[in-house]
Amino acid sequence: MPRSILFSFASDSYRYAVREIREAFPGEHRFERVGAEVARLADSAVSVEDLAAACDDGRIMFVRHLTVEVAGYPLDDLPTAQELATTLLEEITVRSVSVQAWIDGAGTGSHYRHLIADALTSRGISTELSGRDVVVSGIVAGKQLLLGVNRLADSLSDWPGGRMRLARGEDRVSRSEFKLEEAIATFGLELIPGGKAVDLGASPGGWTRILRQHDQEVWSVDPGALDPRLQSDRRIHHEATTAGRFFAGNRVRFDVVVNDMRMDQVTSARMMLDAADHLRRGGLAIVTLKGGGKNPLDGARRGIEVLRERYDVRHARQLHHNRNEITVVGTHE
Repeated sequence: MPRSILFSFASDSYRYAVREIREAFPGEHRFERVGAEVARLADSAVSVEDLAAACDDGRIMFVRHLTVEVAGYPLDDLPTAQELATTLLEEITVRSVSVQAWIDGAGTGSHYRHLIADALTSRGISTELSGRDVVVSGIVAGKQLLLGVNRLADSLSDWPGGRMRLARGEDRVSRSEFKLEEAIATFGLELIPGGKAVDLGASPGGWTRILRQHDQEVWSVDPGALDPRLQSDRRIHHEATTAGRFFAGNRVRFDVVVNDMRMDQVTSARMMLDAADHLRRGGLAIVTLKGGGKNPLDGARRGIEVLRERYDVRHARQLHHNRNEITVVGTHE
């Protein structure tokens, strides 16, 4: 039986998300934009499992979170806890779930999360913020509360609406750190303990710091300076030069190569082709493709096609901390 699927996206990426879904699943579809960052694929013949698979393998890049819609209520006429629990229990077959709520274009929705969690707890269902196999989503869009239920495996992210929130501690070197942290967590990336990594365009060292947190020895390539707090780390090697000159003289075989440089998608991808000669077979590559221009979708696709010359592209998605970028993950073939 067709079900409506709610999906989230960056506020200026709706048209790209819709275009990708139409191209991945040809046929008649009805889309309804219900908020700045949430829309409905109404009564869809496409299963949420198939939609999630297309997002996971990079065919759909501009969708951040998925849930199957089960109910909707006006904010000024919300159901009782008993009614709310009864509706959700028709969809839930487990005894423990994650409950996540968010307000479209605004805050975290903690009030609505407690409303949903308390209703389920009263019926013997254990609730957590994350980490459970089933996710109950509460989305405040306009003047309504939308409810969704989905397996975590098909949700794309274990954060409300795909909005990953990371602490802004004093040890942070740059905001760009959030992008690499989110990619590692969202895609479940595993970095070999004690591995060797090269960070292209490293200054001031945000991605280098995250790589060190994952026990990587890092070659940080950038003519610019690194943050002084990184300079005493003996497992960080600052190469104050360009990527081309570095690779011309490099003899190290790396386990990971990362690239967050500010350049167009194709140029950035071609730099990653140069890096492939210095990456071990099966090594991990993480690159952000900048989304400038009038058509970031086609630009990202062109960059990915270049990457496929040397890499098996595993993931490509516009993550919460990407802004107008696409994070692409591949392995060296």
